[in-house]
Amino acid sequence: MDKIPSIYELMGLNPEDAPQSKSKSKEPDPEDPTYEIVKVKKTMTIHRARRINSECALEQSLPWHFEAGVTYHCISCGDVDSLTYFRVILKQQKVRYAIISTWCMALEDIKEIGSWLDSGYIDRIDFFCGEIFRGTYTKEYNELKALCRKHGCKMSIFRNHSKVMVIYGERFNAVIESSANVNTNPRTEQTAITLNDELCNFYLDFFNGIKSFEREFDNVKAWNPTKSKPAKRTKNKS
Repeated sequence: MDKIPSIYELMGLNPEDAPQSKSKSKEPDPEDPTYEIVKVKKTMTIHRARRINSECALEQSLPWHFEAGVTYHCISCGDVDSLTYFRVILKQQKVRYAIISTWCMALEDIKEIGSWLDSGYIDRIDFFCGEIFRGTYTKEYNELKALCRKHGCKMSIFRNHSKVMVIYGERFNAVIESSANVNTNPRTEQTAITLNDELCNFYLDFFNGIKSFEREFDNVKAWNPTKSKPAKRTKNKS
């Protein structure tokens, strides 16, 4: 990656949405016949506000650079959404391949992931969703199918309630195990981020063996780390 993407770029937001410094301007003259008072209040959706707050909360708690072989255990009190943990890793490196296993997904999160693929932050990402996703979350289901068709990804539907993200990056590989689905909710959730290649391959083998109820993507070949460029290893300077 040429540069580290900002939170606004990762979220697919306009940089103009960033808080701007207030500049002093000349006070209007009440005696002026054209004088009017206009009050403006800028708002954002609850979902967007929570995502920004999530990012800020994690930046204060997690180290900027993760260490190989270390697990970071996190518990949040409703102020961190599941996809924020993925963003933390995506801000450190480009992702070659990823898996997201979740019971269901939010529409805004699907669109954000699509923007990552469009921008080249991720080469490929496959999705493994619960059987409820196809029948209950119709709009989200159709959006995710369109994303997979566009980018050559795979969507599998099966009796799934696991919440796992597997990430193969240019610098390191990681697994995110969480109680949270890929959506935003006000509940307490626990999450563990582990940098361990063997754990990544363990989950990759498992999900590659899933027989999906969704047959459209049967011909999409399973991703194989041995046929892809390995993660770059960095040496610690003594």
